[in-house]
Amino acid sequence: MAITLRPPTVVNAPSQIAFVPPSISWLSGTWHVTHSTLPMWKSKKNVRITYTLLPSTSENGTAGETDRLDDLVSYQPLGSDKVKAVHGIDKASSKNSGAWNWRGKGWLTIASSHWEVLGYGNQGEEWVVTYFAKTLFTPAGIDIYARPQPKLSSEIVVQIRKALGELPDTGLQELAGSIFEIQHDDKRPA
Repeated sequence: MAITLRPPTVVNAPSQIAFVPPSISWLSGTWHVTHSTLPMWKSKKNVRITYTLLPSTSENGTAGETDRLDDLVSYQPLGSDKVKAVHGIDKASSKNSGAWNWRGKGWLTIASSHWEVLGYGNQGEEWVVTYFAKTLFTPAGIDIYARPQPKLSSEIVVQIRKALGELPDTGLQELAGSIFEIQHDDKRPA
């Protein structure tokens, strides 16, 4: 089955698919960032993102219907065994389904970003394609996540790149051409 993706809402390009975002419970858990266009990951390895359900900010919300996720990104610098982390909170966008607004925790509380799920699936391997809007600190970019393994089959990666290249926006097409693989090894503590 061919992979199809939607363009992020921030580029105002028409979507060729009816997008239904993943459930928050499906999205929760640990993901390996296997590919990216974001320059900050070029000097990192073993990049993981763990989403944990938080209580809803809505008075009527339940844990399964939450609009918030704890967002823990952990990684190792290349050439190091030390694990570093960036911690924040994701709040579901009230305007766009499958879109999230991130705010850092602790000293990163001044930092924020917007990200969206462009597509996801499970072809024997679970995967998610996310788009990150430009911030003061980072350019716009795309990440590809996988689980349970820190690697996706080359067939799925080729299909994702093809689907990104077919989106109706030249900026997204350029990003599709700059995707690189993130190094993963077995030297990271759990």
